[in-house]
Amino acid sequence: MATNNSVNILNSAYLAVEYIDSFLPDNPLQQPFKNAWNYMLDNYTKFQIATWGSLIVHEVSYFLICVPGFVFQFIPYMQKYKIQQDKPETWEKQWKCFKTLLFNHFFIQLPLICGTYYFTEYFNIPYEWEEMPRWYVLVAQCFGCAVIEDAWHYFLHRLLHHKRIYKYIHKVHHEFVSPFGMQAEYAHPLETLILGTGFFIGIVVFCNHVILLWAWVICRLMETIDVHSGYDVPLNPLHLVPFYAGARFHDFHHMNFIGNYASTFTWWDRIFGTDSQFIAYKEKEKKQQFVMKKKA
Repeated sequence: MATNNSVNILNSAYLAVEYIDSFLPDNPLQQPFKNAWNYMLDNYTKFQIATWGSLIVHEVSYFLICVPGFVFQFIPYMQKYKIQQDKPETWEKQWKCFKTLLFNHFFIQLPLICGTYYFTEYFNIPYEWEEMPRWYVLVAQCFGCAVIEDAWHYFLHRLLHHKRIYKYIHKVHHEFVSPFGMQAEYAHPLETLILGTGFFIGIVVFCNHVILLWAWVICRLMETIDVHSGYDVPLNPLHLVPFYAGARFHDFHHMNFIGNYASTFTWWDRIFGTDSQFIAYKEKEKKQQFVMKKKA
């Protein structure tokens, strides 16, 4: 009975969104995107699209999304939004991070990306434009992938903090107490594989078109780079996502090393009480701000 009710609710929600979508104006970018997509299909093989297309999407998205946080360090006005203001970025740290990223991207992640084509073939995942899901289906699928990845990340990330394991693997990622966006994928190769597995579970569950691979890559990079940015910027559109943790939540994890283990959402830390130190820290901050205002 409960399962039938859930299915009915999801079907009703889908029909409601589909009805609303029918009244929305046509997307002016849809036709150019369709032309570009069909051009890609006509001129490249599925192996080239799945392999080199995925690599390009990852590399371009990663470093473009890193640009705002990188630029913030040169803008005095933005420094008031930096969470750990006493620990500014340095060229030495950023260069070291960049070199490690290149190694991880091309010697760890690229071999995995080379398996994308065989994954799509095995599961018979389509590439054609006509098979591409509507935008709201894609958004729902990306959210589902985020929920799954967040659960995997919480428990495996917490395990990597175990005293018998931490110094061998996860310590590399915690080399920077005050994180910055580019550091999001700065990690030990084993950590890249262990925590990165969570990224693929949602793909196995939801993927019905190759576009989801790329959409989920972009969504995941936006999230992880944002929470590592070191800046809590107001009017951040990601804060509209329900239960989104954000930069301040994860920044505390780097500063404190204990608690706030989830990657995207706050519910696992809330359920298991691993956000207790963060909550106490926020209360202390509020009291200090109240006292300062009172003195002023």
